[in-house]
Amino acid sequence: MRAALALARREIVRFLRQKSRVVGAVAPPLVMWILVGSGFRSSFRENSFSYFFPGTVVLVVLFAAIFATISVIEDRREGFLQGVLVSPVAPGSIALGKILGGTALGLMQGLPLLVLVPVAGLKAGAAGLLAAAALLAVLAFALTALGFAIAWSLESTQGFHAIMNLFLIPMWLLSGAFFPVDGAPAWLRIAMAVNPLTYGVAALRRALGGTVPAWTSPSLSIAVVVAFAVVMFTAAVAVVARFPAGPGGRMAGPRPPEAR
Repeated sequence: MRAALALARREIVRFLRQKSRVVGAVAPPLVMWILVGSGFRSSFRENSFSYFFPGTVVLVVLFAAIFATISVIEDRREGFLQGVLVSPVAPGSIALGKILGGTALGLMQGLPLLVLVPVAGLKAGAAGLLAAAALLAVLAFALTALGFAIAWSLESTQGFHAIMNLFLIPMWLLSGAFFPVDGAPAWLRIAMAVNPLTYGVAALRRALGGTVPAWTSPSLSIAVVVAFAVVMFTAAVAVVARFPAGPGGRMAGPRPPEAR
């Protein structure tokens, strides 16, 4: 745990030294919330701002997970990860440390947005806000673990962004954050039903006082979100244990000056 906490602390310190990451993770989802909420105002029976708000908070956490797990590729390129891998630290500690750091960053960026709940037209009491904070913690952990497992097997940040845009953004779009599940075509409803993020967004919307589909019961939503986090963390640990040297099995150090 000491090794894991040290890695997590390093992620937080790195984040605090890069102020632009805060703007890059929080500003785009908020701008999209305002623009999309205004554009769909006349197309929704309910307040479009209140409908899109839970998905916007999840998108902020998603962006935080993406930015946090890019550090896996950067640490390998700079040689830091090689030093960690040759130390007597278990693969689970390495994965846990990086994921805990990304989870903390996701909460640091997502939790402050809950103060906008009244502005969004939602009515959530103290219990609802606490439940929303707990759900965001589990979602941040699961999404960071997913990003970590993907980043570990990639060599370039360009490839990582391509995979994230192809995988995580559609995953968010199919979570009910952008359009209701009940109004989607049958084949799209099936895709949304098997998407674990759908249950996370539904649980968050319920905690904040919004309306959710009847089939996303509280117990089912929580069970799916927790299972999602457990499966993603298990996959992250398995990737580190199976490919301890990263992509291609290489333990390359920092690039020489002529290659930079």
